[in-house]
Amino acid sequence: MPASPSPARPCSRWYPGIEVEVCVEGAMIDIVAGRFDAGIRLGERLEKDMIALAIGPKLRIAVVASPDYLAAHAPPSEPSELSKHRCVSYGDADGNLSPWSFERRGRAVTVIPGRGPVFNDADLLIAAATEGFGILYILEDLVAAQLADGSLIRLLEPWCKPFAGYHLYYPNRNGTAAFELFKQALRERRTLR
Repeated sequence: MPASPSPARPCSRWYPGIEVEVCVEGAMIDIVAGRFDAGIRLGERLEKDMIALAIGPKLRIAVVASPDYLAAHAPPSEPSELSKHRCVSYGDADGNLSPWSFERRGRAVTVIPGRGPVFNDADLLIAAATEGFGILYILEDLVAAQLADGSLIRLLEPWCKPFAGYHLYYPNRNGTAAFELFKQALRERRTLR
């Protein structure tokens, strides 16, 4: 019988007979049609007929711009002003721009950002914002270093509330024994933090 999982031991050592296949895809995939056991998505993007297990903390968005950009453009004081700015945006595989969502004092606002460069890669988004190409809307954790060193400055902070982080989601059906062990390992890891 294998030893109990511990955070210091990789999963393959806990259960060496189990193989895990991971597919990283930027598009929204139907896991049932794709014959996947599960997927990982942000909590706010989960389908209603799926079971979800939180696997990370709440997240927060940061709206940021470089000092050079802000020297040439007055910073927005509310989200509606973003349409007047050049914005660095994320575009999905179909060319759709992700809308920017905000909330303050129970008021939810979704805006379409002003036009600027579009990328589908976080490193390119951050580089463009750091170089002064426009305002960026991105997960706070991804720009923590740039915020700390001053190469990006935070904007609209009162409008950026924490939201449900990453979740493992799966259909309501009996999973394999291996999948049940995988979920158990995720739950144990979450409680050990």
